[in-house]
Amino acid sequence: MSRFNSSRRSTTRSNLRAARHGRFPSRRSGVSPASAHQHRGDGLAHGRAFDAPEIWHDPADNGQHDQHELTIVTQPAGPGYVHPVSADDVRERILQLPRQYQEKLDVVQFSRMTKKRRLFPCYGLQWGTAVYLYPIEESFVELYVRAPKPAQRIETEMYGGRWIQEGSMWRLVWTESTIRDFYLNNVLIHEIGHINDDRNTSFRKREQFADWFAVEYGYRASRGQRVLRPRNAEFRDK
Repeated sequence: MSRFNSSRRSTTRSNLRAARHGRFPSRRSGVSPASAHQHRGDGLAHGRAFDAPEIWHDPADNGQHDQHELTIVTQPAGPGYVHPVSADDVRERILQLPRQYQEKLDVVQFSRMTKKRRLFPCYGLQWGTAVYLYPIEESFVELYVRAPKPAQRIETEMYGGRWIQEGSMWRLVWTESTIRDFYLNNVLIHEIGHINDDRNTSFRKREQFADWFAVEYGYRASRGQRVLRPRNAEFRDK
């Protein structure tokens, strides 16, 4: 399912899977299409063009992979929101990936929450060679007006998220440690999967690949290769 995403360039008008329909809005290289981690909503309709409201970061082009350096840009999270992981967390996690999957990633940006993003919130975004990570409510509680879809519930619960029904409303409750795990081993890795997907062009196939990548190099790797059958096994490395 996922993911989180990126910004204004005419070369990158594309599908943004940004917000599940159930999200309660009043609460708060070659250039690949922008792709957003969708778990904070059902996403925009497939095929709809979207200019991601983000800062574009030009891909590095020095041809020196052994001198490759990751740039991290940090914006304030915004009132009522926090970034659940730090720049050091992100650097350390990326260094745990196989070397070939680190080289195409140039920038990780911690983006601020804005009024527009509160309407279509997402956890992370990939655009070109950059990954954008978005803040979460400082209470670590997300409010939804509809029941979570099965795939959404399964994936969040894999990382310790708890769903609580209150009448017609649903709360997704995290702790400091579970949301950190989710961002580092799901959101971040999913978006890096998009950057490393040079085979697929359709929206559906790109999402399937990134889902598989997040399970294989995020969930399983962070749990000592815990036995889990990826949903998209056809994407296993040849």
